[in-house]
Amino acid sequence: MDYFKLIRNSVLTLAAAFVIFFTPLNENEASAETAYSVEELKEISSKYLGVRYSYGGTSAKGFDCSGYVRHVFKELGITSLERTSSDMYNQGSSVKKSELEPGDLVFFNTSGKRISHVGIYIGSGKFIHASTSKGVIKTSINDKYYWGNKYVGAKRVANFATADAIAAAAEDDSDVDNTPEAE
Repeated sequence: MDYFKLIRNSVLTLAAAFVIFFTPLNENEASAETAYSVEELKEISSKYLGVRYSYGGTSAKGFDCSGYVRHVFKELGITSLERTSSDMYNQGSSVKKSELEPGDLVFFNTSGKRISHVGIYIGSGKFIHASTSKGVIKTSINDKYYWGNKYVGAKRVANFATADAIAAAAEDDSDVDNTPEAE
């Protein structure tokens, strides 16, 4: 294993342990207040590219859309997501399409029902999801032939930041007073 990856993984593990230890009991609140790594999100979500679609599937043997999203977020340490896309749509805070950020959940109406599909926005106008026809793939959110017309909305259930931003926040001690106490 590469030395840089070992250090990065150690730092991320320690940060995750710190977050878990100081997390409020309400998991939905905790997820929205914690910064997770965009790089780790992209790495984890992309490792399942090509995994086949399986109705009700929740593992790398086969995923349905919500099973895939839950699996990726669980690997990131976010365990508060509901099981179905329609239930996930009731979580988090609404996000305008023009304000999407990596990690936001994007929802679609593919069956005539209000919410029937979910994916993870990964930036640059793309989302990653478990497609019924091709398994886990990356797709343009504005695809004029299918997804663009099926888009319903987006929710932010967790905050994602670049590794540099997380490291900078961890190192920021500008509000710490290191002046010794008078005796």
